[in-house]
Amino acid sequence: MSEGADLNRSAAIASIGAASLLIGIKGWAAWSTGSTAMLGSLADTALDLVASVGTLVGVWIAAHPPDDKHRFGHGKAEAIAALFQIVLISISALGIAARAVEDFFSGSRVEAAQTGIGVSVAAIVVTFALIAWQRHVIRRTGSLAIATDSVHYQSDLALNLAVIAALVLDRYAGVSSADPLFGLAIALWLAWGAWGASRQVLDQLMDHEWPAEKKERFLAVLARNPDITGVHDLRTRTSGNRDFVQFHVWVDADMTVREAHKVMDALEHRLKAEFPDTEILIHPDPEGLVDEAGTAGLDVLPPIRVH
Repeated sequence: MSEGADLNRSAAIASIGAASLLIGIKGWAAWSTGSTAMLGSLADTALDLVASVGTLVGVWIAAHPPDDKHRFGHGKAEAIAALFQIVLISISALGIAARAVEDFFSGSRVEAAQTGIGVSVAAIVVTFALIAWQRHVIRRTGSLAIATDSVHYQSDLALNLAVIAALVLDRYAGVSSADPLFGLAIALWLAWGAWGASRQVLDQLMDHEWPAEKKERFLAVLARNPDITGVHDLRTRTSGNRDFVQFHVWVDADMTVREAHKVMDALEHRLKAEFPDTEILIHPDPEGLVDEAGTAGLDVLPPIRVH
């Protein structure tokens, strides 16, 4: 196993270990204090654990090479794992919001505030240590899975501070509505995160086109090749950590098949250098031939080209 793989695995184990520890102490604190805000923080940490495990499982499956039944690979396993996490986050957010509304109208107060505050401070220390290690690993390996996992724990810092504020205001400042209001805010935070993640997941599952800026960079590389006179029917999508792109190019109609093949190989090599982890499918057409209907037959290369 490579050094990068060892580092990624160590970050994954650290993430799961930290989440397990935090679930234990936050669960005890939520039971001891009866705090809705602490319950929300506990739910978020539990979801972090599920997200860490789910993401790693999804990435592990997505890393499997294509086979006879999955000729385009297994990249969408990541999106499916993320979709599962989004469902869990949404259910938890609804449950916490309902609990917060109930506590607000019942006027219930938290107990053992010192315990909740102490646990939140400990959680902040553990989370800081984990994020520091994750950032070290990301700098060394560039792992997208670890980078995504780290985002969950960065949000935990704000949530733990919110729990401390809720407990202090409720117990020491006499603001009885502070805890349920902070709990409701945490529920909304979780729901907003689920909404943002769902858009990315749906984009992958629905084979959404690349962002405009990325397509422009791709076309700029194509425009530097003097052996093609145009590009049309460009199609792009992303699956897991791999990109897919296919397009037609116009070449000199007098080129032999062998010559056109060499041009396509050189073009693919240049594209791969700037767009790694991308599967590229190129179809050469004689210059001027248009056999696609509508906008698919229009040239999409930038107006300034290198010939």
